[in-house]
Amino acid sequence: MTGRAVLVTGGSGGVGAAVARGFAEAGDRVVVHYVTSRERAEQVLSGLPGEGHHVLGADPADPAQAEGLVEGAVGLLGGLDVLVNSVGLVKPYHPVLESTYQQWHESFELMTRANLLGPANLIYCAVRHLPRGGRIVNVGSRGAHRGTPMMPGYGAAKAGLHALTQTLSQSLGTRSISVTAVAPGVIDTAMAEDLLTGPDAEAIRAQSPFGRVATAEEVAGAVLYLASPGAEFASGTIIDINGASYFRS
Repeated sequence: MTGRAVLVTGGSGGVGAAVARGFAEAGDRVVVHYVTSRERAEQVLSGLPGEGHHVLGADPADPAQAEGLVEGAVGLLGGLDVLVNSVGLVKPYHPVLESTYQQWHESFELMTRANLLGPANLIYCAVRHLPRGGRIVNVGSRGAHRGTPMMPGYGAAKAGLHALTQTLSQSLGTRSISVTAVAPGVIDTAMAEDLLTGPDAEAIRAQSPFGRVATAEEVAGAVLYLASPGAEFASGTIIDINGASYFRS
C-alpha cells in the first residue's frame, strides 16, 4: 500500500509538515496544503522524498475553496486515498471574564471556521472521491477534553471535531472509509512558541511525567498509523498524544 494519494491540510508547518514527510517517506504522493504561506509550503515540498508531490492553497472554511482544493488534489494525484485535516487555529485568546462580547463572538467564529467547519467541508467533498474506501484522520486536541480556559472557542471547536469524527465513522464505515482522530497536548511547534518560551513554559512541560511536550513527529506517527491499511478497524478512535498529562475514560 504505497503510492497512495494523500491530501494533508495545514502542511506548510508543524504537525502537517511532519505528516506530509511521513507519507512521502512511505512512498505515497502528497498534496501539501496551505492557507496563507505558499512559501513555507514550497519549502516543505522541496524536502519531500520521492516524486508526484504538489502544493495547493485554499481556505477550507470557504465552501467553494474547499471543493476546489479537493478537486485540485484529485486532479493532480489522479485520485484520493487519504485526507488528513491538520490545519487549525489557536489564537486569539478570549477568556470569558476578560473579553468583550465582540471579542468573544469573533473568536468563536474564527475558531469554529478553522477547526471545525473547514474539516467538515473537506470531508464532505473528499468522500465523493473515495468509492473504494480510504482514510480520514483529523487532528483534534487534548483541549477538547481537558478544557482551554484562555481560548474556550478552540476547545469547543476541537470537541466538535472529535464528535464529528466518531459520528462519521458510523456513517462511512459501510463504504470502507475509516474516520479517526488524534488528540495532542501541547506540541513543540511555532504555534506553541509563546507558551514554550513564556513564564509558564516550565509548568507546561511539567504537566507530563516526561518533563516535555510532544514533537510534531510523534503526532505524525499516530496519524500515519491511523491512515495505514491495518488500522481500518480503529475507525472512530481518538488517540491521545499527551505524554500522560491528561487521562480520560
